[in-house]
Amino acid sequence: MKSWRAVLCLSWVLALTAGGPAPGAKTGPVKLLNVSYDPTRELYEEFNAAFAGFWRDSTGQEVRIQQSHGGAGKQARAVIDGLEADVVTLALAYDIDAISARGMIAADWQTRLAHNSCPYTSTIVFLVRQGNPKQIRDWDDLGRPGISVVTPNPKTSGGARWNYLAAWGYALRASGGDEGAARDLVGRVFRNVPILDTGARGSTVTFVERGIGDVLIAWENEALLVTRDLHPGKFEIVIPSVSILAEPPVTVVDRVVERRGTRTAATAYLEYLYSPAGQEIAARHYYRPRLVSVAEAFAERFPPLETMTIDEDFGGWARAQHVHFGEGGTFDQIYAGGK
Repeated sequence: MKSWRAVLCLSWVLALTAGGPAPGAKTGPVKLLNVSYDPTRELYEEFNAAFAGFWRDSTGQEVRIQQSHGGAGKQARAVIDGLEADVVTLALAYDIDAISARGMIAADWQTRLAHNSCPYTSTIVFLVRQGNPKQIRDWDDLGRPGISVVTPNPKTSGGARWNYLAAWGYALRASGGDEGAARDLVGRVFRNVPILDTGARGSTVTFVERGIGDVLIAWENEALLVTRDLHPGKFEIVIPSVSILAEPPVTVVDRVVERRGTRTAATAYLEYLYSPAGQEIAARHYYRPRLVSVAEAFAERFPPLETMTIDEDFGGWARAQHVHFGEGGTFDQIYAGGK
């Protein structure tokens, strides 16, 4: 903890040399807005309280953090359209790149924090009803006739884009790289989707609370939240043979923090995600921590599984977005052809 505090204190010194307010000065409370994606509500409720206490004890200054949640694509658009986020904690790098392209975030934002500014990871799993009555085991099963699949809309939800790419990548591997086979499987899966919610949490509600569907394609953290905390004994998790490493990134919104004078607190807020305390909070809310000591302490929650990566298997987010989710891309073609 001492070494981490030393690093954070150094960041405050650097902020001072850049003209920011002295971190120890009691200049009144500072307010931050964290614009995030759907399933992080519970994570940031606990994290915000912990950081506020840490910041008050370390600097003497009160910090108040507000949260905004929704589908990652919609959240990015809201920031572009004027929602004044001090920090964004979104589902995938492309959505932050879209904000950066408007000159609101520095182009090198991913280099400012460790692990490409992704302090925790997740993956994609299946949530089924207790006993797995439809015997769903792998991605092929989601394309079977008579299977009702719940997943959000890839046009508005970052989680949905991870879902789609995990299915596509599985089919490519299973077929030896045949894109026609991948298009066929993903098409059959989406023909089985009765409702495209705008965000991942909405899809969880559709499946868990409204009782629609046989299987939910879910963030691992959402599935664990349901099975361990919300509805133990009613649902179970199925881990597919291969999934995808989901890396949700974070950054300050430079244009906003410069104008509002909040860069020091906003930067410390994100750095605290990497601290032992921040990593433990992430793990308690079922996100896979980066810090090895914390990952080992919570190892029973996170079984090992084979994962693809966005860079190695899909050429990075810029290419994946253009090919699959841009206007007229493969998702548009598949969805239009199946409805």
